[in-house]
Amino acid sequence: MSATPIESGGPPAARPSVGRKAWVALGVLWFIYVLNFLDRQLLSILAKPIQDSLNITDGQLGLLGGLYFAFFYCFIAIPVGWLADRTNRVWVVSIACGIWSAATIACGLAKTFPQLAVARMTVGFGEAGGVPPSYAIITDYFPPRRRGLALGLYNLGPPLGMALGVLFGARIAAEFGWREAFIAIGVLGVAVAIVTPMLVREPKRGGLDAASTTTAGVAPTVAKAPFWATVGDFFRNPTLLLAALGSGVTQIITYGFGNFTPLYLQRELGMTPQELSIWFALIVLFGMGGGILASGFLIDRFTRWSKTAYALLPAISLTVALPFYLLFLWAPNWPLALVILLGPTLMNYFYLSSSVALVQEEVAPNKRVLSGALLLLVMNFIGMAVGPTYVGFASDHFGSLRTALYTLAPVYLVAIAIFLVLARRLGRDKSRAQGAA
Repeated sequence: MSATPIESGGPPAARPSVGRKAWVALGVLWFIYVLNFLDRQLLSILAKPIQDSLNITDGQLGLLGGLYFAFFYCFIAIPVGWLADRTNRVWVVSIACGIWSAATIACGLAKTFPQLAVARMTVGFGEAGGVPPSYAIITDYFPPRRRGLALGLYNLGPPLGMALGVLFGARIAAEFGWREAFIAIGVLGVAVAIVTPMLVREPKRGGLDAASTTTAGVAPTVAKAPFWATVGDFFRNPTLLLAALGSGVTQIITYGFGNFTPLYLQRELGMTPQELSIWFALIVLFGMGGGILASGFLIDRFTRWSKTAYALLPAISLTVALPFYLLFLWAPNWPLALVILLGPTLMNYFYLSSSVALVQEEVAPNKRVLSGALLLLVMNFIGMAVGPTYVGFASDHFGSLRTALYTLAPVYLVAIAIFLVLARRLGRDKSRAQGAA
């Protein structure tokens, strides 16, 4: 008979293992996240042929990737989070993937700007149900000291999805047309949605949390969290609110800059779609992916000694990113610009794994999906709704996309300041806890 956690020494769940089912679940959820961002990235990659076909302005393009998308993506995430906290989270993810993939197909069939706008809003509606339940599923498959790495690996979905969107979206559009690119990716997503419940099983809520484990080594049944109480707890908690605000302000940069970078490289610096599909894809994959993966390792390492690392890592990374961002916009040609772009692409995304891991650690197991949805609501409605929408209309106003992107630089300073305030608060919380002990 194998030893129980108590028989093997140490407190219950002190040495929880990570089995094959956990890695399979992480892999499937990660691939769905890849599709999530692949669908989302198509709009910015195919911006030029879409503009030429439907005669839309930079401002309208910003609305499609910003306010219109964000309104549904952010606010639908709240009832979806409440539902997922009380039902089977895997089925919620599967259904959501099916909805946004079908809507992606509809984007390829759109003949007018209003039709494309409705399709993009439906994509946002579907994608609202993908990430928050996935965060909670992963948290319940991996023990506390492995979650930073697991969430860091999961958050590699966006860079790979964006890179594949650049590579395949541009290639398919060049060979067949922009509509066929949307349709092909949408069909793949529908297929993945169908097989997801067959590959991923719903884990026990809070089963790997030490605080929720009894002396017999068995996790008790977790009560369903009340909706409004959970919402109130989130917005009354300064730590969670600062993490969401810091992430949201950072996303004004990442979404505002990211949604228009392909168009900027083509229109302002003369990059061809074929060049974009190779070189920009590599920058996104290794820059954004390397930053997210590195942040996961660093979070697991430094939060063992101090929770202030959840805030200091994003503050430091954004401070390093700012001069590279300005140099990128100064660069007179696309080869030099791409080399410099590796800097902000690498450093801009440390906030993501930090904020997600902090929120998942701070709340009770039965509140994780809804709390994750609230985090996404705040940070995405600030970043996604404001960033692309502002840059699009600023470009129309100034008559220069480069000038519009320059005006994002002060936003870095605001984000850095918020994360420094969060670090100070986390330090005070640690001092109070030590004093109470």
